[in-house]
Amino acid sequence: MSQIKHPHGHAVVVRLAAALAAATSSLALAQSFPVKPLHIVVAFPPGGPSDYAARVVSMKLTESMGQVVVVDNRPGAGGALGTELVARAAPDGYTLLIGNTGTLAVLPHLQASVTYSATRDFTAITNLIGGPSFLLTHPSVPAANLRELIALAKKRPGQLTYASAGVGQISHMNGELLNQLARIDLLHVPYKGTGPIMPEMLGGQVSMTFSTSIDNLQFVKSGRLRALAVTGRERLAVAQDLPTMAESGLPGFESLNWNGIVGPAGMPRELVSQLNREIVRVMNLPDVKPKIVAQGNFVIGDTPEQFGAYIRAESEKWARVVKQANIKLN
Repeated sequence: MSQIKHPHGHAVVVRLAAALAAATSSLALAQSFPVKPLHIVVAFPPGGPSDYAARVVSMKLTESMGQVVVVDNRPGAGGALGTELVARAAPDGYTLLIGNTGTLAVLPHLQASVTYSATRDFTAITNLIGGPSFLLTHPSVPAANLRELIALAKKRPGQLTYASAGVGQISHMNGELLNQLARIDLLHVPYKGTGPIMPEMLGGQVSMTFSTSIDNLQFVKSGRLRALAVTGRERLAVAQDLPTMAESGLPGFESLNWNGIVGPAGMPRELVSQLNREIVRVMNLPDVKPKIVAQGNFVIGDTPEQFGAYIRAESEKWARVVKQANIKLN
């Protein structure tokens, strides 16, 4: 019997051999990783949510991976500086980034000078922590719940004010999302950071704000402020009596201040899987997870595919909000 030869047989064999070699090389890399210190870049100064997430991960990975994991704070340009640094890094797993709502989902749509694409220039590894905001109002605002607040805002267009930590910050974006979904006109009052907001809120200089800090619920307990809702999909374990925005009559309102781990585009799949498994494991440790929950956040720990899809969805959502509100950074 004569042997039938495929006309492209040699090319097929070459491609299969190349694919097998690449897979073997990636597997060997993952098995030997890491052989030197890792750097987790935080695009903000020490002390914020992104920095906290990075330090939790770095401490636990240093213990488990046998290499020092360094937190590298690179603030500047609203988070763009550190984010662009990682986008240009080698995709070998040694330079990672804490990406968040602002840097990956909002800033690219606000600032023309941003050179990176959140969906093209990064490899999603896992979303670490999510935390909702609390919609807080001053007691002088005659609204006991979100429905009453929306009705009041419709009667007084442009008169009710909301404070934010600055243009493009999550507190600003939440206010614009509320404006658009409820079809109301709240007046934005931007501050330079979160520090000045609470004194102004307590003094009644502004009507409301979206706060990410659970510490500010102390003012609700003392009667100096009123809490109407949380912006997440579900109620928080530490504030079970506080309904979600959707439960309060505004379906479709969901907003989190999230912080996740990404690396440069092109990281080998085996390496991404290794990092994902280890990071998710440490985030769920009994000396880590309860502390995160106690701060009004929750551990996410999703797959690379889930996180990548989430980044795309968040980018599209906030792009729509930015465009409709015509928000621009000066």
